[in-house]
Amino acid sequence: MLIISRMYLFLNWLVITAILAVIALMVLRLIANALDLNPFGWAARTIRGLTDQPIAPVRRGLMSFGVDPRYAPLVAILLAVLLGWFLIQLLAGISNTLLGVLLSTQDAEPVRLLGYLLYGFLGIYSLLIFIRIIFSWGMVGYGNGVMRFLVNTTEPLLGPLRRIIPPLGMIDISPIVAFIVIWLFQAAIYGTLLRGAPVQFLQ
Repeated sequence: MLIISRMYLFLNWLVITAILAVIALMVLRLIANALDLNPFGWAARTIRGLTDQPIAPVRRGLMSFGVDPRYAPLVAILLAVLLGWFLIQLLAGISNTLLGVLLSTQDAEPVRLLGYLLYGFLGIYSLLIFIRIIFSWGMVGYGNGVMRFLVNTTEPLLGPLRRIIPPLGMIDISPIVAFIVIWLFQAAIYGTLLRGAPVQFLQ
């Protein structure tokens, strides 16, 4: 249990460090843009080399919505914070599930073990749906490996819901219905298989 807690804290620290690195690079890009540096100078080329990869998809997404691409660094910061938060939640869900499984195994409680596995799986699945929504808003295509994984993983639930519940105009409400269905299943698992056992060990 101590190993899982320490691993979670270490990965949490890595995610936060990555978020801070993206923020620092984007602020550097904003400063370089404001100073109007010589585009062929060493400083401008170095900053572009470090920041072009995360900014390029954001710029394309903004341009497709008719938004000035100069705001791409700010949007990249917001996306980095949001995706980092999702990743931390995903790590917490996996860690809590593992801790619950370990405690149930130690106490020889197979019913509770099954409950923790199902509860944790549903929590992770709902986060994957949420990340897919954010990626689709960011105009990330199916050609992207992460987006392809998210679509292939979440479509078995979202596809049938989309066929049953038509979209409201241009808005696909199947993810909202999926969240409600998952929440109901989690509540049922907590009230039956877990019967009041803790589902959060890490905050």
